[in-house]
Amino acid sequence: MDMHTKLTPHFTLNELIRSSTASELSIDNTPPQSVLSNLLLLCTHILEPVREHFGRPVRINSGYRSLALNTAIHGSKTSQHMSGQAVDFEIDGIANYDLAVWISENLSFDQLILENYVSGGDPNSGWVHCSLLDDVDRNRMQTLTIHGKNKQIGLIK
Repeated sequence: MDMHTKLTPHFTLNELIRSSTASELSIDNTPPQSVLSNLLLLCTHILEPVREHFGRPVRINSGYRSLALNTAIHGSKTSQHMSGQAVDFEIDGIANYDLAVWISENLSFDQLILENYVSGGDPNSGWVHCSLLDDVDRNRMQTLTIHGKNKQIGLIK
């Protein structure tokens, strides 16, 4: 599997699996073949539309996570990252709140989380988590704001 394979015009497989933690701990974060279709869906239906709308590169913080990597970072045992159905990202110069609101109003998704955003502080604080199921009829269209252990329904500024 070539890590530099373009999944879509603006996103490579390497961007969706890169992890400094995996590198530091020598964890193999290569996804199984069965996960590639989910990563392709994320790129096609979430990341490409976001990049097209904002006209700026999207910086992926976390995409696919192997079980070993997810365990190492203390991720949720049911994390959609492990199936290639979730991605955490930002766009430099765009407030993460504005990014999350645009996604919530324009795209289909399973779960959209504005994570660790500080209202009234740095507009690029935190990040946006977005997941997508392969069966669009099962997508929950759930929006949450999470800061530390505080979880609220909806996108709270």
